[in-house]
Order: sequence, then C-alpha cells, then structure tokens
Amino acid sequence: MGKPTGFLEYDRQAPPDRPPSARAADWDEFHGTLPEEALRRQGARCMDCGIPFCHTGILLNGMASGCPIHNLIPEFNDLVYRGRWEEALRRLEKTNNFPEFTGRVCPAPCEGSCTVGMHAPPVAIKSLECAIVDRGFEEGWIVPRPPAVRTGKRVAVVGSGPAGLACAAQLNRAGHAVTVFERADRAGGLLMYGIPNMKLDKRTVRRRIDLLAAEGVAFVTGTEVGRDLPGDRLRAEFDAVVLCTGATRPRDLAVPGRELAGVHFAMEFLAAATRRLLEGGRPGEGEPTAAGRHVIVIGGGDTGNDCVGTAVRQGARSVTQLEILPQPPAGRTAENPWPQWPRVHRTDYGQEEAAARFGADPRIFGVQTMRLEGGPDGRVRQVQTVQVAWERDASGRPVPKPVAGTERTLPADLVLLAMGFLGPEEGVLRQLGVETDARGNAKAAEGTYATGVPGVFAAGDARRGQSLVVWAIREGRGAARSCDRHLMGRTELP
Repeated sequence: MGKPTGFLEYDRQAPPDRPPSARAADWDEFHGTLPEEALRRQGARCMDCGIPFCHTGILLNGMASGCPIHNLIPEFNDLVYRGRWEEALRRLEKTNNFPEFTGRVCPAPCEGSCTVGMHAPPVAIKSLECAIVDRGFEEGWIVPRPPAVRTGKRVAVVGSGPAGLACAAQLNRAGHAVTVFERADRAGGLLMYGIPNMKLDKRTVRRRIDLLAAEGVAFVTGTEVGRDLPGDRLRAEFDAVVLCTGATRPRDLAVPGRELAGVHFAMEFLAAATRRLLEGGRPGEGEPTAAGRHVIVIGGGDTGNDCVGTAVRQGARSVTQLEILPQPPAGRTAENPWPQWPRVHRTDYGQEEAAARFGADPRIFGVQTMRLEGGPDGRVRQVQTVQVAWERDASGRPVPKPVAGTERTLPADLVLLAMGFLGPEEGVLRQLGVETDARGNAKAAEGTYATGVPGVFAAGDARRGQSLVVWAIREGRGAARSCDRHLMGRTELP
C-alpha cells in the first residue's frame, strides 16, 4: 500500500468533461484527461482494504457489485501512485483484453463497491484504467504479440462485439486459428455501431481490431451466419464455434400508431448516425435523422441517453426522453446498501447536453406511452402519455397504474424506441440446433458456456441477455477457456 493515509488526504478527482454546449457541436469524445500528478493522487486514495470488494464481480440484488472481470484494482492503483505505469498496464492486461473500451463506456461497478465509497466519494478507478491503457498505446508498450506456436485447430467466432473480440483474442493467444464473422460492414459489433463516437471514438475500436488482426485473428465482415453462410457449413469447416451474436432483438412498443413512419428502434438510429459519420455522407433513403424534428426517446437507460446526445448533435428541434420508472433517489436508500451498485439519480452526458441546448432536463419520469398519432402523410406527429403510479398486484409484483387526469400530448416527428432487448435473433441458433432458455437466450451451461450441440459454445448477451460490455468481456474469456479445453483436453488460459 503506497500511501496509507491517501484516502484521508486527497479528494476524488475525475477527468473534466468538455462543456455540454461546446461538445454537442461535434462528435469527438467528451471526456478530458488529468495530469499525471492528479492521477497518482487518485491511486494513492486506494485503501488496499482487507477485502477488495472492487474486484469481486458478483451479482447483488440482480446488479453487478465489483468488477466482473476481476481487475486487480488495488495493485494497479498502487503502481500508478508509484509512477510504475508499464507495470500497471501489465497488471491490467492480466484480466482485461480491452481496458480502452471499459475505461470509456463501463458504468464502473468497481467504484460502486469501493470501500472508500462508504464514507466519501470512491476512488476514480475507471479514469485510472483508461489512463493506464491510453499511456500504454502512447508509449508503444502495446504491440502485436502473435502466439509462438499454432495448434492446427480452427475456431469460428460469430459476432465481433466485446464478447466475440475477447473470445477471439484469448483463443488466438492459445494458438488456434480464429475467424470472426460479422454481418455488418465493419467489425466491432455494438462497440462500432451501438455506442456513439462521442462516447467511444471509432478509431479506438479500429486500433484494437487492427492489433488483433496483426496477431493473427481473421475478420470476415458483411457475412451473416445463418443467411450468407449456413450453420452446417460453418460446423463442417471449423473444429469449434462460439456464438457471440449479442441480444439484438429489440423490445417493441405495442400501442396504437406503432406502424407510423418516423418510429424507429434506437439501434437503427444510432447505427445510421455512426455510419454517416464514418463515411461523411447524408442520410440515406428511409434512414432516421433528428435534424429539425421534435424527437421523443422512449426508454431511460444508456441507449436512450445515447439517442438524446445523438439527436442534439444532429440538430433536433426538441428532445424529450420518457421513462416509465419513477425518478431514483438522490442517494442510497436502506434497501440499496453498499456494496450494491448505487441506484441513484444521475444525469448523463446526453441529458446534460439537451439541458444546455433546450434549457431543461429532457427526462419525464413515471410516464407511460399510450398511443402515437400521425398526420395525413402517415408520419408520426404526436405522442400521448399518462403518468403512472407503481403499485403491487396480487402476486406482489410492482405494476404501473395510469393516474387519471394526467394525460398529456407531446409533439413528435421522430420516435425512438430504446426499451431494451429481448435476446438473440433466432436464425443461427435454429440452424445450429442450439436450444434456447425461457428468455430466448442461447442455452449454455454457466461456467462452461457449452450448448447442447458438441463443439458449439455461446457467450455474452446471446447467452445471458442484455448486459454490460464488461460482462461480455468476462463471458468471452470464459467461453474461450472452455473451448480451448474442449479442443486440447486442457487449458492454460486465464
């Protein structure tokens, strides 16, 4: 422990974000950086406590507590405090294939269970993680490291999101010939097309994919397994298959008017925005754009917030975000004790930018969409809502009840559905004969990631349902370990 009294001497300091009005005028990442001395002080705040809850990685009350990939957080905190940056990077690489992703987009469950956080703001762990890996690239410490020996085994990884990339990286490290199949025109999955550029610069994603390619991973884009490449052919050509397709079936909105033009799933909108940014083009025929429109975002999670930030940048006339749940409390309640993830009210980057542009927080809490109304052209024009009160039904389950007299009509030229995802698409699962569970996810054993089809594994959101990037990395690593054991009879992968 570098500085036993550091948590008493130093306050939490995270990198400053660029001002909302300034950053909303471009698509660059909005997070700033801290000078080295400030980062070392943050490292000094770590208590190196007897039980480091920050890297436990368990579920408490259905939410992550601590780091799911078990980053050695007290160790790299101490190394940063001592100025031993390359050693800090090597500690981080032991558990995390892509700290440049988690350091930018992870909600940091590690910080939610930081022991310092019991009495003061937690250590800025996420900022330290990002600083370590960014310095690693700047200093040239991160270079391609292809395996010295190849096993002769061939593995197909279906999907190039965080689970697929982590799985491919680990299997390649074990010496297998890995081919990653991606149906989009660029590799990266949700890292490329699901998370906006201002939150995760696509050059950062491309840099890591290029590094994996230099290490020997093959990427095949524009190919959808189950349509362009039949599942039986895939099994015939590879010794093992790992399904990392994500949970891409969006939850729909069953209300009158859903069929109107101008109503889109969030991922349609976000993917189109990123593609236009990368290609420098205008919206294609039928592509959603927020420019000059009244935008309603239905859904209060991260994806909804990303839609808000994207709509502001595209020049929306107004942006409103509807959330059916009530506004969370300002601080932890007795039902949400440490080290659970704190379910408290937060204002994310998109909401800050909308408030700066339009003068108020765009969110309306505790509201349900009742119907969508259109004009003579068949395009959506209004959204009708009602406030709800949450009550328990006969089984004790909380359900929303409309409150009479709270009906409201909001102008809407573009409605974005950001209400989460139901599970993986069925095509490739059906072709490979993979059984699904009650939620529609690929049925694969916890810990082994093996499906009921010999040599076929599943990981990430395709197996566990919609979750965090850090959980996807954990699943990809775990599936790689099981796949390696299946191929070789043993494994040395971590």
